[in-house]
Amino acid sequence: MSTAPKRYYVTTSIPYVNADPHLGHALELVQADVLARHRRLRGEQVRLQSGTDDNALKNVQAAEQAGVPVQEFVDDHAAVFESLRDALNLSYDDFIRTSRDPRHRPGAERLWRACAEAGDLYRRHYEGLYCVGCEQFYTPDELVDGLCPDHERAPQLVSEENWFFRLSRYQDQLADLLGSGRLRIEPAVRANEVRAFVAAGLEDFSISRSAERTRGWGVPVPDDPTQVMYVWWDALGNYITSLDYGTGPDADAFRTWWRESDRRVHVIGKNILRFHAVYWPAMLLSAGLPLPHEIFVHDFLTANGRRLSKTLGNIVDPAQLAADFGTDAVRWWLVAKVPKVGDTDFTVQRLVDAANRDLAGGIGNLSQRVVSMVHRYRQGVVPPPPEGGYADTDAKPLLSACTELPARIDAALERFDLRGAAAAVTTVVNAANRYVEQAAPWLLAKAERGGDGDAGLRLDTVLGVLVAALRALAVELQPFTPEIAGRLVAQTRIVGPGGELPTPEPVFPRVEAHGSP
Repeated sequence: MSTAPKRYYVTTSIPYVNADPHLGHALELVQADVLARHRRLRGEQVRLQSGTDDNALKNVQAAEQAGVPVQEFVDDHAAVFESLRDALNLSYDDFIRTSRDPRHRPGAERLWRACAEAGDLYRRHYEGLYCVGCEQFYTPDELVDGLCPDHERAPQLVSEENWFFRLSRYQDQLADLLGSGRLRIEPAVRANEVRAFVAAGLEDFSISRSAERTRGWGVPVPDDPTQVMYVWWDALGNYITSLDYGTGPDADAFRTWWRESDRRVHVIGKNILRFHAVYWPAMLLSAGLPLPHEIFVHDFLTANGRRLSKTLGNIVDPAQLAADFGTDAVRWWLVAKVPKVGDTDFTVQRLVDAANRDLAGGIGNLSQRVVSMVHRYRQGVVPPPPEGGYADTDAKPLLSACTELPARIDAALERFDLRGAAAAVTTVVNAANRYVEQAAPWLLAKAERGGDGDAGLRLDTVLGVLVAALRALAVELQPFTPEIAGRLVAQTRIVGPGGELPTPEPVFPRVEAHGSP
């Protein structure tokens, strides 16, 4: 009796559109895309969602500085974010824009009313230090020399009357969820950080802003025209508003991908962990809705030790990088060279080195050598495996690595260790290249021409094993470098009337360090 495929719903955070995207945004997009492609490869039903957070006050201020109407400004920058689908070869199924998507406002309003009906919303006066860049209040002891730790700017003193959410009511429930692992956060250092934050005591937080201060931009608070929803309230809601939650909790998409999904996964940056691991679960508890299962948290990309940031002005354009060096080169560096824990300093030279070593010199060189030898020594026809399988002792490490590769990738991605998953691929590539050197097919071919029949049989085995390794790599590379995987599939597919492989073509050429700074 067959079972239905598991459902896997994975989302990125939705970035502000006060400026164009940088490589840090690409990191999160590619990470989520790898997870989604991998789950599809394993036969699961997958929904990958991204989008843009259009309703932030910082978007309003950026539009005013540019002298452009807010909607026009937001539309222009959101379009650049959405264009990363092609530049980075992303496979998302939905892209929500919080200022434009007709699904969003009704869903945000329904979530607000559900929490209000639970008795968790109230209005009071508040005064605090507000960073527009983060769209959050800070206490004085959270600042560094009086500045926002992320944006290195002094926050504004804001005093106004707002709506508040009773976060304090959910402290015990959140502590239990985090302590039991029912709300899983990876890596462990981030889980510990959230548990410590909750244990220190939760305070109610402001969930609206005055319509006057926000210039009326944002989602209006139901039944209170003087206030608009705090941008994080409506932004966090995008994960369910996109699923037609606004039409009711029985909506097909909401039921399929949220209420009944086997895995609900958020991929976010460490700077917005509190919103996703504390505020968002509490809002869902209040509304009586299921929580996410997992929150995967990445650290920052830096340039010269400083976080890549639109505010700090040290952005690296991912679309330009992809145009200069190839989409798969960018994807590979983001996956294979960024660790699970710790910030990673980016330079173009590091990207080029990784592309040339791992892609051109590793996978590309292996493919070129193997396909060329099949043509040179067997007229392009891959020798069939011997009855009973390959018994070559020298081939066992490579064959074992190929067999173990899917499980190794599964285990690494389950830990949100994308670099570990990429390393499993590299292990097979290195094993295959070692096997070529050990087996020395060119010497076997020479011996066969001299009348050594055993050398010919051995050569058949070597070529067959190597093509099998290429085919295994072609499958498992799909989530990481889809274009290279497609070329590997093409290079190892029978195309000739006599069972021949196509003529050898490069699957990834070497690149040079030019173009983007």
